[in-house]
Amino acid sequence: MAIGGVHNQAASRRRALAGKSGWAGLVHNRRVFMIAVFASLGGLLYGYNQGVFSGVLNMTSFDNRMASAVNKSASKGWLVSILELGAWFGVLVTGYLADKLSRKYTILLAVCVFCVGVIVQTSAHGPSAIYGGRWTTGMGVGSLSMAVPLYNAELAPPEVRGSLVALQQLAITFGIMVSFWIDYGTNFIGGTGAGQSEASWRIPLALQLVPAIILGVGILFMPFSPRWLVNNGRDDEALQVLSRARGLPTDSDLVQIEFLEIKAQYLFEKETSEINFPQYQDGSWSSGFKLGVYGYLSLLMTRTLLNRVAIGTLTMFFQQWTGVNAILYYAPFIFKDLGLTGSTNSLLATGVVGIVMFLATIPAVIWVDKVGRKPVLVSGAFIMAGCHLIVAVLTGLFHNSWDSHRVAGWVACVFVWIFAMAFGYSWGPCSWILVAEIWPLSVRGKGLSIAASSNWMNNFIVGQVTPTMLDNINFGTFVFFGVFSFLGGLFIMFFVPETKGLTLEEMDDVFGAEGLAVADQERQMAIEKRIGLDNYAIVGDVREHSEKDDDVKNDDLVYKA
Repeated sequence: MAIGGVHNQAASRRRALAGKSGWAGLVHNRRVFMIAVFASLGGLLYGYNQGVFSGVLNMTSFDNRMASAVNKSASKGWLVSILELGAWFGVLVTGYLADKLSRKYTILLAVCVFCVGVIVQTSAHGPSAIYGGRWTTGMGVGSLSMAVPLYNAELAPPEVRGSLVALQQLAITFGIMVSFWIDYGTNFIGGTGAGQSEASWRIPLALQLVPAIILGVGILFMPFSPRWLVNNGRDDEALQVLSRARGLPTDSDLVQIEFLEIKAQYLFEKETSEINFPQYQDGSWSSGFKLGVYGYLSLLMTRTLLNRVAIGTLTMFFQQWTGVNAILYYAPFIFKDLGLTGSTNSLLATGVVGIVMFLATIPAVIWVDKVGRKPVLVSGAFIMAGCHLIVAVLTGLFHNSWDSHRVAGWVACVFVWIFAMAFGYSWGPCSWILVAEIWPLSVRGKGLSIAASSNWMNNFIVGQVTPTMLDNINFGTFVFFGVFSFLGGLFIMFFVPETKGLTLEEMDDVFGAEGLAVADQERQMAIEKRIGLDNYAIVGDVREHSEKDDDVKNDDLVYKA
């Protein structure tokens, strides 16, 4: 029998017992949905922080206060991108913290760090405080960017996992949209000229504390991840969390199968660790640290894990080099370059970016678990590439004469908005879904931290170089990002497998678990039988529970060996 034979049969039964995917599944799993919505406040914090600074940079009072930093392209790039550098560091340490402290308490710690950075920025009287505050805020935001998708992915039932993880991106785009319009409103405090009040930029920065405090207090009342609980020997609690999430008793077939799938994967990886590293099994801190280091090394030294590292890091690489954050960070300046004069008009056009990106993300939440990851990512990449190239052509033709070519300027603005829509429904949510669901339990925190760190490091580079690119190569900036958008679509099309509808444990089959040694195959099958997973992989008629959805209720299901 092939590896996972027992598991595959049980998984088939679980899929039959489970509810619908997409929006119908979200309604059916309302408790999980509401928990994920709350946890995704972390995404709102990231989105708000990402969007608010582009408007702040365009405010007269901020420019006057921070003139030594904003008047040069290089220092302006550092002022923006130092947040991403802090986030990169935050992500790297979060892999260890998420496994050690739990996903839940890691989110709490990240919120505390985030709040410290916001306070420093809000009270800043010079560029040094903005640099330090954005670095600190970045550490919190980077940690949240990893911990929240991880928490949602591990709590969500497989049939709605993609939609729930997509809520993170929906929250990000909502935060971006809100920040753009708050910037637009506070820009009028004291007027838009030399007399503008410093409250115009201090207020939008300070408002970040509101959702952060709500998330920090509220996460204390949220459940732990069931997969983290199993990983730490708290099986009864994990079973209770799954039971409450499904709205079914702990002894129901669906809850039992999901629990035993998690348990089997954990035991297999634990026994593998004991065989490979018997000298580090004494439970001490030093042994745990060494196992963690070897866990990171295993990502590079095991072919199936290296494949996941490549997919995770390159997906995030291409996400950033679509140029989305070049648009978000410098949107007011880009719209000025496209012929929209005055800070008010450019902030207004930037606000439209936030609206269209948010609205475009909603279909991803509803349909991503039905359509799949690959079609969404490929189509979005090609649309973004087309938008970049059209804006590049228009800018190349009319950048010295926008005043006499108003229509062309507005057409370029429209394609910037279409670009934002394309990113909103595709690479925004789906890239995070993909990198959150491809890792095995034993290295999931570490693997996601590597992929997320790729996102933040490339985010940092984009934020750093964009002002210089806009100054020196002008429309070539859009050509550059358009080419990388197209290459990203090709990468997904030819090198990334479809992961729609798979459990986090079934992902091993997709990434080459069939290549494991015979001894590993036998050990996994023995574990599945030892814990009773084979009791749910039987041949026979299965009558569905009355609680299930109409399309599976009372169906006769056959499970074959």
